[in-house]
This record gives sequence, C-alpha cells and structure tokens, in this order.
Amino acid sequence: MRFRIVSYNIHRAIGVDRRFRPERIARILAHHDADVVLLQEVDEGAPRSREMDLARELAGALGYKHVAVGHNVTLRKGRYGNATLCRFPILRERNIDLTVWGRKRRGCQHTAVLLEGPGGGRNALDVFNLHLGLSARERELQLGLLLRSREFTELPPYAPTIVAGDFNDWRSRLQPILTGAAALRSATAPHGFFGRPMPTYPSFFPRGPLDRIYYRGRLRPVFARRCRLRLSRVASDHLPLVAEFAVR
Repeated sequence: MRFRIVSYNIHRAIGVDRRFRPERIARILAHHDADVVLLQEVDEGAPRSREMDLARELAGALGYKHVAVGHNVTLRKGRYGNATLCRFPILRERNIDLTVWGRKRRGCQHTAVLLEGPGGGRNALDVFNLHLGLSARERELQLGLLLRSREFTELPPYAPTIVAGDFNDWRSRLQPILTGAAALRSATAPHGFFGRPMPTYPSFFPRGPLDRIYYRGRLRPVFARRCRLRLSRVASDHLPLVAEFAVR
C-alpha cells in the first residue's frame, strides 16, 4: 500500500505578491493529488482572507472528505493554525499545545488516519502536523513537548508515523534529536543525516530548509521532492514538499 503526502505552509493563501489567492493554493494541491495534506498558517474568519474558512474551502474544492483543524492563534477577528486534509478516515485528532515562555502560540495537530488500500487492506497512520517557533531554544522546548506528549510516547516504534510541517529550523539543530531519541528518519534530506535538507524558503529563491518530512515505523520512502510548479514561487512564501511512502 502506498500513500502520498504534502506539507505546505500556505501563508494564509497570501502570495509573495501580497494578493490573497486561495485558488492558486488549490491548483498546486490538485496537481500533486496527495492522500494526506498538511497545511500551516490556515485562516478561519480573518478579514485578511475574506473571513473564509480556508481549510474547509480547500477541502471542498479538492474533494477531501475528511478535515481536521487545530487553531493556535486568535486574532482580533478570526484565528489561524494548522489543518490536515485527508482522503482517508480520520479516527481521532488532537491539537497539542507547543506554546512556551508565553510567546506566540504554536501547536502540533495529531491525527490518526486509517489508510485503505485498493485491495481492501487497512493500516493505521499517525500524523503530526506542526509549526514551530522562531528562536532555536524555543524550538527545542517545543519539540520536547511533542516528544513527551501522550500521542507520541504511546506509539510503538514500528507504528507508521509521520512528523512534518514548518520546523523553522534553518541550521538543522533539531535533526539530532529527531533522528536520535525520537528514532525518526528524514525523507527530505536526500543523503541521510549528513545530507542537506531541501530548501523551501523563500519560495522565489529557496535557501532555507524550513519545511521537513520525517517518518518512522513500517514505512519506506518511495520519493520526496519540492514542488516544481512555477505557480508555487508566488502562491506562498514557502514551497510545498511532496513525499510518497509504501507501508511495509
């Protein structure tokens, strides 16, 4: 059984040209046709995004029947956070609070997904969709909160698991923790631990590997790449990452 996943900080669907154009995000996601879509910076009810519920709008436009939204930041009007769109049933969900030191609220949305194969086979997949803070120490503490959470610690090491999103980790300081204590592997560092992760920021001239996809358990990566569409260079300030996995 195989599945495809996309991780994308959509920047509220406001592109580098400062225009709110959710249809551009929808076109990019439709092109990749992923089974599981992990989005960060997703607005709901905010004036800057025409008070739209972006997660529901994108899910409806693209035919995703299952949606989970974890709001982290409350604005004067509206709120935003992470969203997971899925073709498969979402069995349970919880937004894990990663806020530290009273700084800007951050979170990781956990969803337990039931993968359904064409031959009737079923596999459970646990997905962690996160957006970490801007300082190195803040990110370390936030990652510690995630790795100590009940949702993560109760998973057996062989369980198919994805941890992905916007890590804001310019210098890969979190990678030793993720690949060491957490026993995760990077799908988006082509040459393993010493390989440089794929840069995704800024979208028009990517230099920073802020977005990552890690995996663990009975998963085998088939491919991983950055989005190559020209439209993605303007639709958001991040490029989306695409990966496909086989469940062993």
